[in-house]
Amino acid sequence: MKLTEVTLRHLKMRLKDPFATSFGSFQDKEFILLEAKDEEGRIGWGESVAFDTPWYNEETFKTNWHMLEDYLIPALLNKEIEHPDQVSEIFAPFRKNNMAKSTIEGAVWDLYAKRKGITLAEALGGNKEKIEVGISIGIQDTVEDLLQLIEGYVAEGYKRMKVKIKPGWDIDVMRQVREQFPDILLMADANSAYRLSDIDHLKQLDEFNLMMIEQPLASDDIVDHAKLQKEITTPVCLDESIHSLEDTRKAHELGSCKIINIKIGRVGGITESKKIHDYCKEHNIPVWCGGMLESGIGRAHNVALTTLDNFIMPGDTAGSSRYWEKDIIDPEVVVHDGYITVPDRPGIGYEANMDAIKQFTIKEQRYS
Repeated sequence: MKLTEVTLRHLKMRLKDPFATSFGSFQDKEFILLEAKDEEGRIGWGESVAFDTPWYNEETFKTNWHMLEDYLIPALLNKEIEHPDQVSEIFAPFRKNNMAKSTIEGAVWDLYAKRKGITLAEALGGNKEKIEVGISIGIQDTVEDLLQLIEGYVAEGYKRMKVKIKPGWDIDVMRQVREQFPDILLMADANSAYRLSDIDHLKQLDEFNLMMIEQPLASDDIVDHAKLQKEITTPVCLDESIHSLEDTRKAHELGSCKIINIKIGRVGGITESKKIHDYCKEHNIPVWCGGMLESGIGRAHNVALTTLDNFIMPGDTAGSSRYWEKDIIDPEVVVHDGYITVPDRPGIGYEANMDAIKQFTIKEQRYS
């Protein structure tokens, strides 16, 4: 197939509620939606998960737009592509910029599956009809607010609670959560808020029987995490430190973690995500799919990826209504008793809602 036209749209959508982590709080999500057409007029969709501020990593939606416009789209336009795996090979000369790369690679995967008349899940080798999902809860004004939120999500059937923590909002908070909810699957996400010198402090989390603590130390570290993992019984999960299969291998060999969070955008696309999944399956490392507050397009890619069999922990792919008053897909992603049913239509399985997309679009540019 060939990409004959690519359209970039700058969208701005307002979250139902502000989302707070150790690195900041925000409510408006600005991102790039990418539409790719092939020579037969089929359309594939991709989404940039980069934020408008470089607090998760160095990328922003503006740097993604620059990379897509000046390098990545020209590298793919009108080039014969036999399989989406070729995209990462074509992009190999361009260093990093993984979120920009995954934006257009996701659209190629969607197109590939549609041309084959199969779901994206089937194209990836997925074998699940439904996936378990958890919820990610940002830092709240009070512990009482947090407990009330968790109670509501438990009632809705979500299978796992991820609670954001930071110094001053950690041990006592998790203790109160565990006391009120002794049996839920519970994890803490630190977003790199701690240092190795905090080992004794972090050891206190061991008493709460957590599934994991996610990325407690520096966002680019795998050495200190190995030292931390030797000192605590709570499994360490790496997120921001893992950008590739090679990072995964090194972290495993060093003993830096026991669990890996796979985010499509962070690792550069679906192809690299699948490679990491396969390596972790071979080495008995559980994986799960993290979220980046995606719209329905990015959420659909996450659903498909999570159908691979080593995704054995509930991911962050909550329903559309958790975040948005109105999503940009039909039907929206819906959670029933903690599960999302994998769509059975070709490609990502959801239709783009063009009226909603137009409503949220700030800027649009076509390339051919």
